[in-house]
Amino acid sequence: MMEKKRIYILVKTYPTISEKYSELVCTAGVLEDGSWIRLYPIPFRLLSDDQKYPKYTWIEVHAKRNTKDFRPESYRPDISTLTVELRRRSKVDWDERSRIIFKNKKVYTNLQTLITEAKSPAKTSLAILKPTKILDFVIKPDNRDWDPKKLASLQGQSQQMNLFKTIEEIEEEFRVVQKVPYKFSYVFEDDSGKKTKMMIEDWEIGMLYFNCLWRANNDEAVATVKVREKYFDFFLKRDLYFFLGTTMKYHNVSPNPFIIVGVYYPPFPSENQQISFFDLT
Repeated sequence: MMEKKRIYILVKTYPTISEKYSELVCTAGVLEDGSWIRLYPIPFRLLSDDQKYPKYTWIEVHAKRNTKDFRPESYRPDISTLTVELRRRSKVDWDERSRIIFKNKKVYTNLQTLITEAKSPAKTSLAILKPTKILDFVIKPDNRDWDPKKLASLQGQSQQMNLFKTIEEIEEEFRVVQKVPYKFSYVFEDDSGKKTKMMIEDWEIGMLYFNCLWRANNDEAVATVKVREKYFDFFLKRDLYFFLGTTMKYHNVSPNPFIIVGVYYPPFPSENQQISFFDLT
């Protein structure tokens, strides 16, 4: 049964191509009571302009529990009902964001504790982790092209729709997002001293790379240096948190099913603010 949900968006993963659903973005956020929710599938580029939600924005959408996904936070949205509450501000209100994000929320400092919960009947698949120490930011080359089978599937979908739309309209709708030719990861320690390398699948890091590439006149070496400067040099000067999520495919089989699906980097609070962020009821 569809229910109206009001969601504060915290996570937008970089688009992937699905043979079944075309181009997809996994979205996650929190409800007004602070509980997590995941929306999938969302063909982000097929949304109307007024439906394309930025992070840290409230949206409303009708959604129902995805019974094909065992992860309790997963819901299937009715995209036709999606509306975005946009409030333009000249300055980021970090206090307001933190009140919403940390409301009724456990902040994990031990990765194994979180993994144990993911493997338990609770099936926790979205969480906030506070790393104890950031050791490195790793950039590795990746495949430069999308999976040909998935591209062929998109082409087939386009052909099926030719009966209803022009070729130009089809090409625009199924325009494939650029693939990021690098994998980005953090190496960090938790409160037990355990060292972990974890991949980042955030929309922001993909778009940052391409923006830096454009500014660097397509010099990939310069672009990757700029990405590192933000995610390592700059973020280490901030109060850094990871939004972690699992994929359904690897949730039950991987020793560590989590990846970084977003980062939150408010400035360090002053001493008189440190309690207020987490003393939320």
